[in-house]
Amino acid sequence: MQMTEKAAAYWKANVRLLTICLVIWFVVSFGLGIFLAQPLNNFSLGGYPLGFWFAQQGSIYTFIALIFFYVYKMNQIDREFDVHEE
Repeated sequence: MQMTEKAAAYWKANVRLLTICLVIWFVVSFGLGIFLAQPLNNFSLGGYPLGFWFAQQGSIYTFIALIFFYVYKMNQIDREFDVHEE
């Protein structure tokens, strides 16, 4: 693989991972916390309505989990394309 092909494949893998993370974050924060809050409020989590919980806590926890997921997957991608740090 030429360097430009390798760089293009690396960038494509990076953008794919970013897209996946952003879609998950959007679905949790906007989808569950705003758009579906009323139907989710019929259920409780820790004594709070589930829609409220997703809007206040769930999106933050999801964002933190996505940070760790992104770091883990980027380390794998970096090793795959041999651009990892020693």
